[in-house]
Amino acid sequence: TAERPRMSVFRSNKQIYVQLIDDLAGRTLLAASSRENGIEDEKITKIEKAAKVGALVAEKAKAAGIENVVFDRNGYLYHGRVKSLADGARNGGLKF
Repeated sequence: TAERPRMSVFRSNKQIYVQLIDDLAGRTLLAASSRENGIEDEKITKIEKAAKVGALVAEKAKAAGIENVVFDRNGYLYHGRVKSLADGARNGGLKF
């Protein structure tokens, strides 16, 4: 729902993307990725980039008034970059 959207993660070989999706309305509320200007240019590991993306999506969600989400890892194992993204989002204040 719009009050508790689905946080969907997509992981490619080089990048990581996350969207907050309202499945009832069928639309994306907000998105963040490791390709954004503040993150892409840094010389850090992919796991560190994923943590920054998690913090960025949490910041955007707070600005949009969203604090509860449902985490959707899209079949990826919960370790490495996916776990780092989730931890970054939790540290940013999202609850799931």
